[in-house]
Amino acid sequence: MKTTEYPLPLELLEERIGYSFHDKALALRALTHSSYSNEGHDRGERGECNERLEFFGDSILSLVVSEYLFGSYKSKQEGELTRIRASLVCEGALAGYAAKFGLGEFLYLGHGEEKANGRSRKSIVSDACEALIAAIYIDDEASGGDGKGAVSRFILPYVKAELETLGDKTDFFDFKTLLQQIIQQVNGERLEYVVTGESGPDHDKVFTVEARLNSNVIGHGVGRSKRSAEQAAAKEAVALFGVKEP
Repeated sequence: MKTTEYPLPLELLEERIGYSFHDKALALRALTHSSYSNEGHDRGERGECNERLEFFGDSILSLVVSEYLFGSYKSKQEGELTRIRASLVCEGALAGYAAKFGLGEFLYLGHGEEKANGRSRKSIVSDACEALIAAIYIDDEASGGDGKGAVSRFILPYVKAELETLGDKTDFFDFKTLLQQIIQQVNGERLEYVVTGESGPDHDKVFTVEARLNSNVIGHGVGRSKRSAEQAAAKEAVALFGVKEP
């Protein structure tokens, strides 16, 4: 059986994301992890990694998402909009977007990262997604577009799908972090989230999760993703501890 050779060709990525780069070198830079460029430098080769693009892409993503939320949620105030945006631009959300078009399959990784399953590591693919956003912006602007429009066409469908998955404000506030802060006040306590149920087709799953403290159930949650179910379970647990909902 033939083994897939990575990275896959840029042309396939362009097909998946619906954007064709004029500057192919820029696109390849967005896909180049520092581990790969560092190995190249050791061999006397010159080449940039995607870290500078990642920095720029983070700001572009925040602007595009902020603009969309501002126009779509006219009744929500600054604090809630900020929480929603944080849920949509965090590492986990970005890794989720990247997984939908298989970004990890196109990355240039050093041998160490390759062996360590770097193509599926959230931190690597989320950073690469931000770099790809910056590359699309720069490439489109250099070709006569406004940059932001091309980025919006690329990323907003994923953002909108994530919003539907999140559902309500329970998922926009990080109850898991709040619960962890409560638990950490007592040494030796162990908090975990356990999936106890899963139903529905692959494209419309429903998960049931329990929040457990030292094996004792302190919260139940149901959601269309494991993350949202965990948040719902954490919210119930926070209430159990007598902490008022933010």
